[in-house]
Amino acid sequence: MQFFGGSEISPSPPVPTATGNNVHMMYIFNRNGVCLFYREWNRPLRTLNPQQDHKLMFGLLFSLKSFTAKMDPTSADKGNLGVPQLPGQGCSFHSFRTNTYKLSFTETPSGIKIILVTHPRTGDLRDPLKYIYNLYVEYVVKNPIYSPGTPIRCELFNTSLDQYVRTIL
Repeated sequence: MQFFGGSEISPSPPVPTATGNNVHMMYIFNRNGVCLFYREWNRPLRTLNPQQDHKLMFGLLFSLKSFTAKMDPTSADKGNLGVPQLPGQGCSFHSFRTNTYKLSFTETPSGIKIILVTHPRTGDLRDPLKYIYNLYVEYVVKNPIYSPGTPIRCELFNTSLDQYVRTIL
């Protein structure tokens, strides 16, 4: 496909299949922007080192949350653009889609942010994100060995997450 000056634009990726390769990657951040968990399943291209990638993703979320709150047509109290809001406060977004991926996001009252990057034709992921949060609570938060704010290293969580991600269409 050509666009304006003749430069090529890549077509959308193939339609998702039932083989479980629709999720590209997942992030879990705490309220301070520390990446507690990062996992890749089907990421075709790696362009940044992990630390830069995590900072860019958290910055994107922060900016989008701030922007959606500022643009909220139902609230008279808009606050200042860039000022952090509490989870659940004001307008929020759940996902956005490009021609090559879909980013789905949820934030818990405790400030945990879970992000899934999937195939662009993947459906609404609010329920799967809630399920993943429940896995996080069961296998990470309730784990007496886990210290909050540290990277997640729990084999039961990894295994359960891998099994569940294969079911996301």
